[in-house]
Amino acid sequence: MAYISGGVLPVKTAEKAKFVEATLKLAAIFRELGATDVMDAWGVDVPDGKVTDFKRAVKAEADETVVFSWMVWPDKATADTAMEKMRTDPRMAAIDMPANMQRMIFGGFEALY
Repeated sequence: MAYISGGVLPVKTAEKAKFVEATLKLAAIFRELGATDVMDAWGVDVPDGKVTDFKRAVKAEADETVVFSWMVWPDKATADTAMEKMRTDPRMAAIDMPANMQRMIFGGFEALY
């Protein structure tokens, strides 16, 4: 069963190009380590909710855009192994991520179908 690692994070709107540059590098590493699909989606229609919403979840500021990202893995074991390898991969440290990772929310999900 496929396993999905996903997250939502705020990115300075003015740094969109820099974010894309960084995530393309990350996507290549994720794929090398076994991800079958990698997607980063720039928020263009992220409405304010009545109780909560994506913006409030990551405390997005007025000059930030919400990004929704996910990686598809063959299974959780592959994702776990990849994440462990990334912690020590020197390429990861060389990537300048223009996002507030402190406010990122993330998790792992088992595909239902």
